[in-house]
Amino acid sequence: MNVNAMRRLDRYVGVVLCFIGSIIKTLVSHLRPRSETIGPPQRILFIGLSEMGSTILADPAMQKLKRKLNADLYFAIFLRNRQSLELLNTIPRENIFVLRDRGIMALATDAVRFLFWTRRCAIDTVIDLELFSRLTALLAGLSGAGRKAGFHAFHAEGLYRGNFLTHQVAYNPHQHMAKNFIALANAVLAEKQEVPYSKTVIGDVELTVRKAAASGQAREAMLGRVRTVYPSFDTNRHKIVLFNTDASELVPHRRWPQGNYISLAKMILERHPRIIMLLTGDASERTDKDIIVKAVHNERCVNFAGETTIPELPALYSLSEFMLT
Repeated sequence: MNVNAMRRLDRYVGVVLCFIGSIIKTLVSHLRPRSETIGPPQRILFIGLSEMGSTILADPAMQKLKRKLNADLYFAIFLRNRQSLELLNTIPRENIFVLRDRGIMALATDAVRFLFWTRRCAIDTVIDLELFSRLTALLAGLSGAGRKAGFHAFHAEGLYRGNFLTHQVAYNPHQHMAKNFIALANAVLAEKQEVPYSKTVIGDVELTVRKAAASGQAREAMLGRVRTVYPSFDTNRHKIVLFNTDASELVPHRRWPQGNYISLAKMILERHPRIIMLLTGDASERTDKDIIVKAVHNERCVNFAGETTIPELPALYSLSEFMLT
């Protein structure tokens, strides 16, 4: 399912389902009030479906909950993004639930499976990492967990995502996204009710992100891959610079104009004759990268899109001087 189809589904179907689900949730809570004392979090589920980067940015928040609570952590994610979650091995593989986004029927089937899975795993706490997705709001709301934390618009602008959260956190656009994720963890850790949750200062010291390991064998294999596309590459003479010229189709307005990428690549290669510039990305992006490579017109600017898998990226990054993105 392409991004535009998912957006339409989220808009026209998601709003209705969030509205109906919120009414059902309100009725159930009145008919069967839940005690405020539901015990400390023991089985915490993170939901972050669409953004691969969120799995890395949320790692400090996940590590904090492991340290403070010694809780079992779970994660729900789209199948195509699963490998990004496995880079740091924070979540055991058996605790990862994947949803297929290849079509409406596959997604609906997996959503139903998800509801049974959360109950079988006895999930007591859900943390919704998404800002806009109504699908994640629905999954969190119907998970059966007694504690649900996520971002809430309050009186600010924002999409309608229903009324499922027990721990409503105010998103702060003036701080790093990783700190906003830590704010969600702080809400779960709060000992008393707050409106909004997580009125705590989050210091930079909390933003330590663990590194994914790259073995010597993996590094050597990656050097071989580089020499395949640039046969004269020599580690004693050359320096690798990575250039990520895409921002994914999820948020295309984040993307820099293509002419800027071309101008910057030309400038760097002209000033630094030792640099080999590799344009990285998915195999589906090769055509767009070819346009940039042809415009730059320098043999040291190489289309490397589709040459690596996600688990191989740490090896490539460890061999490089830096990445432009």
